[in-house]
Amino acid sequence: MLGINGGELLVLLLVAALVIGPERLPAYAEQLAGWVRRLRDVVRDTRRRVDDELGDVAGEVDWAALDPRRYDPRRIVRDALLDDVTPSRAAGATGVAGAATAAGGVRTASARPTAAWSGPAPFDDEAT
Repeated sequence: MLGINGGELLVLLLVAALVIGPERLPAYAEQLAGWVRRLRDVVRDTRRRVDDELGDVAGEVDWAALDPRRYDPRRIVRDALLDDVTPSRAAGATGVAGAATAAGGVRTASARPTAAWSGPAPFDDEAT
């Protein structure tokens, strides 16, 4: 809490009580209590509005996964690279190569599977 421990907070409260004085202290305490009540009401209303706006989706969000302390760029890159490999495409590639070598033939360039993308590599000129 702002780098203040319990002892320092107690000293600050004691100094504030002496500076404010016993005449004005009850009024300031009442004003502080009003601020705390209003802040609590604002937080409760904000939570209610967020729950109303998000609906059932709010319960499904994994907030722990969005924690920036768990950010690991190596894991993100590894997961992204592994997601591109599809089992059907990998099986088809080994099936063609396996068929060429099983037939006793030499693996040639025509035995390789052709890529589905035949145009130039995609380029996004708006990317940063």
